[in-house]
Amino acid sequence: MLEYPIAPGKVEAFTTFRDSELPCFVVTGHQVHGTRIALVTDPATDRDSLEGYDALMTNVKGCAIGVRTADCIPVLLYDPVKEAVAAIHSGWKGTLNRISQKTIFRMKDVFGTDPEDLKAVIGPGICRNCFQVGDEVVQYFKGNGINIEPIYSWNGPRQEGSMKGGHHLDLIEENRLLLIESGVPEAGVFVSGLCTYEDLRFYSARREGPACGREVSAIMLVQQ
Repeated sequence: MLEYPIAPGKVEAFTTFRDSELPCFVVTGHQVHGTRIALVTDPATDRDSLEGYDALMTNVKGCAIGVRTADCIPVLLYDPVKEAVAAIHSGWKGTLNRISQKTIFRMKDVFGTDPEDLKAVIGPGICRNCFQVGDEVVQYFKGNGINIEPIYSWNGPRQEGSMKGGHHLDLIEENRLLLIESGVPEAGVFVSGLCTYEDLRFYSARREGPACGREVSAIMLVQQ
């Protein structure tokens, strides 16, 4: 299990490896690559009651919330001032529709969060070199007002049966930029730098097929 020492003794945050067991019950939603955000108030909330939610947030201590990924980008947020946390599932559709930003704005509305206070973790996800996309996805990003120059590359003719060549997007970097654009200090954003496609410790839908397992990235305010 990959642990993130955001604020030892105050918050626990982690991403499981493919052979890890969860250290506690984690509330997760039934993700649909949308932008709905749920406020979780019960640590025992079951997944069936969170149909269609790709981001969760809570200020309940001892309530672990998380997201399931296998190449998509997990983003964890911690507000040490208002004592609130969030977990975000950001695939290419969620990134395109700025789910990370929308979650920060929702935290501001519900908890009074100031983005400048936030600490963020961008967990393991597919890297730019491995995230090969079709031209239509590139056009979606261009048409949605996103500056794709920092996150786009053309790697030459596509080589069938591999991730080499073709159009590539950097979802990890785009989520980092979205956080900073939202007011999160650059120094407050930790990027794991691990690619789920390359690193065999993680599940990867691109490498193994969409029916593979999922990592869980979770965050919890510690009861004191």
